Amino acid sequence: MRLKGKTVIISGAGQTPGTTIGNGRAMAILFAREGADVLCVDRDGARAEETVAMIAQEGGRAASLEANIVKPGAADAIVAAAKTRFGHIDILVNNVGIGGGDGPAHKVEEAAFDRIMNVNLKGTWLLTKAVIPIMREQGKGAIVNISSLASIAGGIQLAYEVSKAAVNRLTTSVAQANARHGIRCNAILPGLMDTPMAVAGIAQASGQDQEAVRQARNARVPLGGKMGSAWDTANAALFLASDEAQFITGVLLPVDGGMSVRIG
Repeated sequence: MRLKGKTVIISGAGQTPGTTIGNGRAMAILFAREGADVLCVDRDGARAEETVAMIAQEGGRAASLEANIVKPGAADAIVAAAKTRFGHIDILVNNVGIGGGDGPAHKVEEAAFDRIMNVNLKGTWLLTKAVIPIMREQGKGAIVNISSLASIAGGIQLAYEVSKAAVNRLTTSVAQANARHGIRCNAILPGLMDTPMAVAGIAQASGQDQEAVRQARNARVPLGGKMGSAWDTANAALFLASDEAQFITGVLLPVDGGMSVRIG
């Protein structure tokens, strides 16, 4: 019960259909298991409802909200709904992220670049901006951003890499500007993860078999030759959101099976 009495907003709490679990859903389930009241936000309301049903089946407490964080006024509406329902907001997890149409600098489509930056960076900023006044008034709060190892490595997904690098800087900037108000802001940088969005998405985009994609990704991971799962992301997020991390802010935490130590 590490989050007993806490309230949480998780964006992207539904997930792409697949045989494994996604980061947002895993975090929502784990946070509820640890005693939190969770508002599961997703642009696909049915997927958010699925997550809520899974939490309810375990005896946890959660509610769903269909919202697209980049739509005008959506971030304010999400935060207002959480404030009305819970009375206070202790934790925000910015988990929404997309790809598609990306590539190296000489190939990435302009429309894809704008779309990815809008969702991954601007959406994260808008929801953060909306929740900070409430957390400042409370004198406390924890924000966890889901970035990516691609923010410091890569070369073939310019828009995604730049958007996540910007999320890293957003994280440290928010941490510095709000520390005196008792608000912590940290980010997780997942490496290669066996999630539906990653494996199924790559398989579909490349025309490969999912198992072939999975095995190729496994082979690239130093620690045990196997990708991580959404539960690895969720456990890291749980720590950073909890009072156990009360003296930690502005951290960019790789959860990557040792892949980042190869850089340089």
